[in-house]
Amino acid sequence: MRTVISITLLSVLMLSGCLNNGLEKYNAIDQILSEIKTEYAPDKRVAIFDVKATLDGNNVVLTGDTDQKAAISDLKTRLQKEGLEVKDEVNLLPDADLKGETFGVINNSVANIRSLPKHSAELATQATLGTGIRILKKEGEWYLVQTPDKYISWIDHGGFVSMNENSFDVWDLSEKVIFLATTGNVYQYPEISTAIVGDIVMGCMLKFSEDVGDFYEVQYPDGRLGFIEKSKSEKYTEWLTNLERRAALIRSNALSMKGLPYLWGGTSSKAVDCSGFTKTVYFMNGLIIPRDASQQVNEGLAVDTDLKFEGLEVGDLLFFGRPATDSTKQKTTHVAIWMGDGEFIHASKNVRISSVNPNSPLYDSMNVNRYLGSKRYFNNLTKGIVDLKEKVVL
Repeated sequence: MRTVISITLLSVLMLSGCLNNGLEKYNAIDQILSEIKTEYAPDKRVAIFDVKATLDGNNVVLTGDTDQKAAISDLKTRLQKEGLEVKDEVNLLPDADLKGETFGVINNSVANIRSLPKHSAELATQATLGTGIRILKKEGEWYLVQTPDKYISWIDHGGFVSMNENSFDVWDLSEKVIFLATTGNVYQYPEISTAIVGDIVMGCMLKFSEDVGDFYEVQYPDGRLGFIEKSKSEKYTEWLTNLERRAALIRSNALSMKGLPYLWGGTSSKAVDCSGFTKTVYFMNGLIIPRDASQQVNEGLAVDTDLKFEGLEVGDLLFFGRPATDSTKQKTTHVAIWMGDGEFIHASKNVRISSVNPNSPLYDSMNVNRYLGSKRYFNNLTKGIVDLKEKVVL
């Protein structure tokens, strides 16, 4: 009996040691994965690192998706330093199944881009006609794409034209026409009384074909031809060359959208959410800024740090939400554009003007009481802001 007990006890001790050793390895792997994700993909809205590790003895099998090639290389190095053998089965995006068609161009006036690959999913963002996108992978008739502001979400096959890199470069380098009015139409012939090819909104771009009287003949990404009024549009290179970022342009673009309905996920001059509104206004001033208010607040130069609505300039972005406490981080939930004279314009119910002045009929006590500070983008283009006068990298 003593011998049996001794053998049983020894087995338990050995098993316990194995379990502890395995647990230590699991904890080490989990820690490394967490560190890599924090370093390379801290914001899942703009970077993908959905990687899992399976431990088999001293072997680690990596699976999942990522668009961060350097992250996988770093991950394998760190795991190997722990004495582990690594088998890499991670799907590096763009997916090889796309067969090289990893670029695309939005083909509708406004394309809806969703948080999940289904029409019933939350509207995450939108992209306007002529916008270039990166295609990361396909699931049925849905594609995971990345817009120029780096936002990653899903679009259905009808919203864009897929291209390989060469075809996209041809589109990207071609002369284009940008639409400058809030809304309008592309016509079948150079007369507004003719059939409509499609609607068009502020910031849409089409390939220039030729000048025809008071119209530009233009081409869609899918090859369709049509005509847009010169009075509401301009050749893109001329527009960009002549563009001067100034308070008056911010003001006029913002006011042109006054009264637009609020739409969660909206980023066009049809309907907008708060950050979609600021994003569209700044795009018409030659800047691509981050998609969400909680991202926009991280860019530019901090102004009015005393939270007194002092020292602000027209065009500054005002942020609202919940301030940080000893136990919680600041949470930014709303953004507006300063218009001067104590007023700001924002998308809330609709695009409207509010005031920080208690004596004004437009006084907005709710937002005044949750004011977090402001940021200035002009002449303060930080990492997350793309200047169209320089280069847009997909």
